[in-house]
Amino acid sequence: MNRIEFGDCRETMRRWKEQGVQAQMCVTSPPYFGLRDYGHDGQIGLEQTPNEYITALVDVFRCVRDVLADDGTLWLNIGDSYAAARGGTHQPAETLGGGKSGRMPDGSIVNRDRCAGYNPTRNAAAIGLKHKDLIGIPWMLAFALRADGWYLRQDIIWSKPNPMPESVRDRCTKAHEYIFLLSKSERYFFNGTAIKEPSISEDAPPRNRRSVWNVATRPYKGAHFATFPPDLIEPCILAGSRAGDVVLDPFMGSGTTAQVALERGRQYLGCELNEDYGKLQNERVQNTIGKLEKIHSQMPLPLC
Repeated sequence: MNRIEFGDCRETMRRWKEQGVQAQMCVTSPPYFGLRDYGHDGQIGLEQTPNEYITALVDVFRCVRDVLADDGTLWLNIGDSYAAARGGTHQPAETLGGGKSGRMPDGSIVNRDRCAGYNPTRNAAAIGLKHKDLIGIPWMLAFALRADGWYLRQDIIWSKPNPMPESVRDRCTKAHEYIFLLSKSERYFFNGTAIKEPSISEDAPPRNRRSVWNVATRPYKGAHFATFPPDLIEPCILAGSRAGDVVLDPFMGSGTTAQVALERGRQYLGCELNEDYGKLQNERVQNTIGKLEKIHSQMPLPLC
């Protein structure tokens, strides 16, 4: 398998469905609502209302379900957003990459407000919320996916020991996001043994992994902002797939999912709207393959 195709992920996955392409699991982080303008027509995240954004993502994950094995799972990382009285100034700071503008892989700057002079997607009055309201995007999406037929199995807290500082004085600094575990069927593949954690007692065996994951954010040179930390998705891949299985990411971005899938002996399958990320993905994949080949070359030969 091991391929990434560029274009609208919904169109790509509908084509894959017709071709009989199948993945065992999906792990992904879609563009957050109203946070960034990635400078590409057709991008998800710039819808005018939260409901329109949720509708778009439900459509995406309906396509994911169509190419997912019957016992497959979806591991979905999603952050929240704040409503503002004027424009989109109240952004989830822990995911920001420099104010209202973002740096693309070619070094260019894309301004979030380049079209209308302000961000209409989180204007409080326009979306029926009060100024400073937390929108509740993660749970809106989780419940919408459940209503669309997914089994909502668990909410996992991604706790960040190094969150982005915030200057707010009337609430705590945001230091977590959600990962939702959803399944296509009532019974599904889940390897809990592969992600057991050390017990509190040194004499006791490993215990089942808890639902709060403490994982630091990690920048990746040249990548767009808000990249997956590899340590965050590794347990998802280990629990949701077997060696040799295909891991899908419909928002492949800089290629973190592909990297971790290869490192853990899986195959990868991805979609990405912006072709500018192709160079980053290729470099990341080739670097990973090179490291794996080096490790294998240093392994001792088996005794005859």
